[in-house]
Amino acid sequence: MSQYYDFYKEFRENGEVKPLPFIQIQALATDKVYTYKLGVDRFDKLSDKYYGNPYHGRLILAANPQFGGMEFDIPDGTNIRIPFPFESGIERYATAVKIYKQLNG
Repeated sequence: MSQYYDFYKEFRENGEVKPLPFIQIQALATDKVYTYKLGVDRFDKLSDKYYGNPYHGRLILAANPQFGGMEFDIPDGTNIRIPFPFESGIERYATAVKIYKQLNG
């Protein structure tokens, strides 16, 4: 089972969470490709299937920026990218957050 990653930790200030920006992560050859089934699939279910817990759907969204952060806008039969393995996806996300913070303060 994968370890929980707190997507909000880098955006907390004085106990409050700032709005989360959209963070895009780069593709790697180890990523999985999954054909999305509208009305059947949800990113929490895909997170559970690929990562062993339902808490990392945001990581899958970060790998699919063409959908603007809304899994409900994905057309049926669309191939989506699943960052894999989990640890690599989280490392890519954390790196992208670090770059975002350096550029945006």
